[in-house]
Amino acid sequence: MRLELVVQKHSGTITDRPGAALAALAGAQFTVMLATSIVNVALPQIRSGAGLSDGGTTWVVNAYGLAFGALLLAGGRAADLLGGRRVLLAGLALFGASSLAAGLASTPEVLIAARAVQGLGAAAVAPAALALLMALFPPGPGRGRALGVWGAVSGAGGAAGVLLGGALTQAWGWPWIFHAVAGGTALVLGGVAVAVPAAALSGAEPATPSGARPSRRARFDLPGTVSVTLALTALVWGLTGARRSGWADARVLGALALAAVLLVVFALIERRHPHPLLPPRLFTQARVGAGNALMALLGSVWIALFFFLPLHQQQVLGSSPLVTGLGQLPLAGAIMLGSASAPRIARRIGPTATVTAALLAEAGGLLWLARISTDGGYLADVLGPSLLIGLGLSVAFVQLTALSVEGVPRTDAGLAGGLVNTARQTGGAVGLAVLATVAGSVTAHAEDSGRPHMEALTAGYRTVFGISAAVLMVTAALALLLALRAGRRPLPLPLAHTS
Repeated sequence: MRLELVVQKHSGTITDRPGAALAALAGAQFTVMLATSIVNVALPQIRSGAGLSDGGTTWVVNAYGLAFGALLLAGGRAADLLGGRRVLLAGLALFGASSLAAGLASTPEVLIAARAVQGLGAAAVAPAALALLMALFPPGPGRGRALGVWGAVSGAGGAAGVLLGGALTQAWGWPWIFHAVAGGTALVLGGVAVAVPAAALSGAEPATPSGARPSRRARFDLPGTVSVTLALTALVWGLTGARRSGWADARVLGALALAAVLLVVFALIERRHPHPLLPPRLFTQARVGAGNALMALLGSVWIALFFFLPLHQQQVLGSSPLVTGLGQLPLAGAIMLGSASAPRIARRIGPTATVTAALLAEAGGLLWLARISTDGGYLADVLGPSLLIGLGLSVAFVQLTALSVEGVPRTDAGLAGGLVNTARQTGGAVGLAVLATVAGSVTAHAEDSGRPHMEALTAGYRTVFGISAAVLMVTAALALLLALRAGRRPLPLPLAHTS
């Protein structure tokens, strides 16, 4: 598709290659999402190859998610203060180097540390790339199409991670999943350096009436950044620990209590700081609060889907890692189709109806998936629901991303990008922890009742998919309620604009 010439009036930036810039920024987001899921299928091979214990294997996933989720707000603010392009390039360099280190790791400690640093790089990349996209594509159809591409690569990255993880692990071994990410990151880094204008979201502040420019150092909220980062770290650590040890574990309860205390401390700091990390204007000038709340609920289902669906394919259907990955291709295709169609659908039926219909479509797909059985198969149980889920997920993601960042001042664009990614990641951590606990409990109860292991596993997965559908139905109802409370008019998403 052709994207029009992008003119950024505030900074004087003009790029006559919007397609190349969009491809580079979308590539950065795709790489981050790919790294989130590419290890899932390869975990058994990573465990045996790297000499990991059960707990260590879990931390190959958790170390990345923990650093990523906890540092997103800090990464977004860094993009606002230091410049989006500069932070994006630095984040990509760190991300690529740590990916290479993970592939070369010879000890469990090095592998887990490399994954944590990889998460740190991702926390810089994701909000900076989204802020640059918003800066380069002003409100209107051009931004709508750009966000459609953004949604396509975000969803497809998760599905592609499962496919590549299975293929690379089966062909050359688990280190190549990290080598592939490192190589792809190097290509994206070069693309950003060439295609994204140097002045885009440079971090320069507008002059005051006296002609002076405010100090970036004075605007940085170090106490708020430290407190919220530690709070998110404790929260995500507690939630991931709950998946393994249960909600009654003392360490889990302690981590969650610490997170609650630190969040209170953060709120007190923000009330007193002259330049808070989360300024009130971020929530009063746009629909940031509503968008992030809905995105957190969507994320709670999204991340769990990409966790449980491959498990069902391998553990119950008996698929190999490669076949499991290939089975994600229809889901990825549906995600790309839905993301590309989202702006057109919103213009035709309105953004509120689009969000609601998309969430209900995804819920319908999950209810369909909740009918899986031990004697079923991919074509009978997985293919149809995957297509419906992919379409609904992608359309909802594009619309909610737009809602979460539309109307935000350019000086807060990186922070808004970090906030929506934090909402999705934190919602995903909460959802996955709760659903994993539920699935384990249902499976254990079924086995205690004398049911065969495969039937018990299937019962757990059916329960998870059914609960996920219920969460999405509630999310759809909330979207309608928020639209009514906004003045009985549709949610003002930019994708509904016709000019």
